[in-house]
Order: sequence, then C-alpha cells, then structure tokens
Amino acid sequence: MYEYKFVKVELSKLNRKPKENYQDIITNHAKEGWRLVQIFAPATSGYGAATYFEIIFERPF
Repeated sequence: MYEYKFVKVELSKLNRKPKENYQDIITNHAKEGWRLVQIFAPATSGYGAATYFEIIFERPF
C-alpha cells in the first residue's frame, strides 16, 4: 500500500517560470522517503499556457 502527496507549484504570469525551485522540492521530499512519480501539467488556460503544475510523490504506507 502507498500514500501519495501532491505538491502544487505555481508559475509566474509574466515568464511562466516556477515560483519555487522544483529541484529543491523533489530533493527534500526524497530525503523524507518520498519517491517522484510524475510531474503533471494541467490543461492550458486561454493563453495556451498552464498556470501551475503538480509534483506527485508516493511512499510505502
């Protein structure tokens, strides 16, 4: 059995870059026993670009 965690990372409206360092998020979660499963980008907005993405982690329950 696994438990899952979803971390939402907002993107800047001006340059669409992440507002947080996603590499640090992944590294810090790995130190806590979480394994990266997927980075999910939702459907795009009216301007053709996503406003956020989610990092999905799992670990044994």
